[in-house]
Amino acid sequence: MTATTSIHGMWSTRMAFILAATGSAVGLGNIWRFPYTAGEYGGGAFVLVYLICVAAIGIPIMMAEIMLGRRGRQSPINTMRLLATQEGRSPAWQLLGWMGIVAGFLILSFYSVVAGWTMAYVFRAAGGAFAGVDAETVSLMFGQFIADPEALLAWHSIFMVMSVAVVARGVANGLESSVRFMMPALFLLLVAMVGYAMTSGHFVEGATYLFRPDFSKLGTEGILSAMGQAFFSLSLGMGAIMVYGSYLNSRSSIATSVVIIAGTDTLVAILAGLAIFPLVFANDLAPQLGSGMVFKVLPIAFGQMPGGQFFGTLFFLLLVFAAWTSAISLLEPMVAWLVENRGFSRVRAAMLAGVAVWLLGIASLLSLNLWSDLTLFGLGFMDLCEFVAANVMLPLGGVLIAIFAGWMLARSSSIDELRLGDGVGYRLWWLLIRYVAPIAVAIVLLNAVGLLKLIGLG
Repeated sequence: MTATTSIHGMWSTRMAFILAATGSAVGLGNIWRFPYTAGEYGGGAFVLVYLICVAAIGIPIMMAEIMLGRRGRQSPINTMRLLATQEGRSPAWQLLGWMGIVAGFLILSFYSVVAGWTMAYVFRAAGGAFAGVDAETVSLMFGQFIADPEALLAWHSIFMVMSVAVVARGVANGLESSVRFMMPALFLLLVAMVGYAMTSGHFVEGATYLFRPDFSKLGTEGILSAMGQAFFSLSLGMGAIMVYGSYLNSRSSIATSVVIIAGTDTLVAILAGLAIFPLVFANDLAPQLGSGMVFKVLPIAFGQMPGGQFFGTLFFLLLVFAAWTSAISLLEPMVAWLVENRGFSRVRAAMLAGVAVWLLGIASLLSLNLWSDLTLFGLGFMDLCEFVAANVMLPLGGVLIAIFAGWMLARSSSIDELRLGDGVGYRLWWLLIRYVAPIAVAIVLLNAVGLLKLIGLG
């Protein structure tokens, strides 16, 4: 018999859960990686493949992760131990929970550093630092900023304090209250940015870059990139969605919620592209700079356009909200485990987890300057953390979630939890979670670590 509620609290409504899970999924990568990647790999052709991959990979695995979380009602580690025991499986499945929490820990440590950059740029934009700047000046400005460990430490520290403050207040007063404010604010800011982009005179050009289908640019690499984006953009495999699912009431439809979350996440990414690319083209700037676009290209656009100071401030504030909602979801699984297994109060658990992440983040920010000569496998500490967590642990976690939900969990258990009956909807999910999703994410994993190229398939 599984618990009907979590000891940590519950979402007051399904909408609160949807806002929180969408906040977890919508992060800095949505704002710049999806639009840039879509344009790079054929615009509408990439978007079409991405949507197919979201339906066939992202939605089934997210349904599985929420289902496991709601059935276990505990932190990912304890949930996997409990469910494995109930199903007569090896307790070693709890390692899946451990891997998710460790991956989230590593990601948050460097994510907080990057989020600190966005906070610093809010004040730079507001203070008019980008007025009339050229590419060389902006690049020098960014280079000097990341070369200053004290400045990076200050912003990293502020962001971690903000994240800890939310998580320490609990599910209802902390997580839910924050996303009820931050997610609507994020959408309003994004819509305002799209409206601003419409005045640039290059909105059609930006939309064309994002949506015009060019299948000649897609290729195998583009398809693999779309598969990876569909998995990573939904915040899967790191315990965040599983622990959020543990706070969802038993009456709420998992399938409907996941479709809304996936659709909203995709909408945010597309709106970000419609906000960014018209400004880039209006100022004759290159769109092929990935994450560098945010700190090295857009400041030039904001510095040269009417109203750029105000809208530049709004844009970087948008990034802060996107980073903040993701950060609290990464911290929550660690805090839940500490409360359950160590008997800590939520405040103490949040502070302990936050300090641990903050300390590891210091190593990441130092790898950008004072420790820049220290590398392992040719990667600095920050890049190494990102590679191990994002390219290895997350997709491996996704594969294992699919295997457990599709092969280890009794069919009657998943029917009971998903509440779809044994009809067409459930059978389609059953097919996707057992065969399509694990194979597809395994291919993403092999591609990410370079094995596909090694055997000539990438």
